[in-house]
Amino acid sequence: MIRFFDFLFSLLGLIILSPIIILLIFLGIIENGSPLFRQKRVGINQKLFFLLKFRTMHKNTKSTATHLVDFSKVTSFGLFLRNTKLDEVPQLFNVLIGDMSLVGPRPSLFAQRKLISERKKRGIFKVKPGITGLAQISGINMKTPTLLAKTDFKMIKKLNLSYYFYYIFMTFFVILKKIVNK
Repeated sequence: MIRFFDFLFSLLGLIILSPIIILLIFLGIIENGSPLFRQKRVGINQKLFFLLKFRTMHKNTKSTATHLVDFSKVTSFGLFLRNTKLDEVPQLFNVLIGDMSLVGPRPSLFAQRKLISERKKRGIFKVKPGITGLAQISGINMKTPTLLAKTDFKMIKKLNLSYYFYYIFMTFFVILKKIVNK
């Protein structure tokens, strides 16, 4: 049932947001020459897939975890995309084709060995990665891999349709609150 809602919501999201997506692509071309990027991430059953995102850093920045990159590499437009979470919108394509879900553990980079190890111990790779989840609405990120894996486990243990909608709703609330408080 969750896959049905993933497909429906990602398709509707892409259709409704298409004017914004086109505008962001255009602005990204102006600023950086390359508005989108693909990055290998670890998915369900530790299978690698290409995650799509709007580029928030300069074009030649090394592909690594965001928290490990010098903040000066983030462009001014990229900062706007990050603060509004619009950099995540292209991942609706990943959800549409089935590589991801709207709700699930954020997909890690294959080089994040500590996080992968912690997730493997807890069986996190038995579910699809997602755009949002308990860790995201709780402000937990990949800087704390053990806490992140524990939080992911807590989420997937209880994940059902009710929690699925709860995490989506809370994500919009958290983003809106962050934007208003800026």
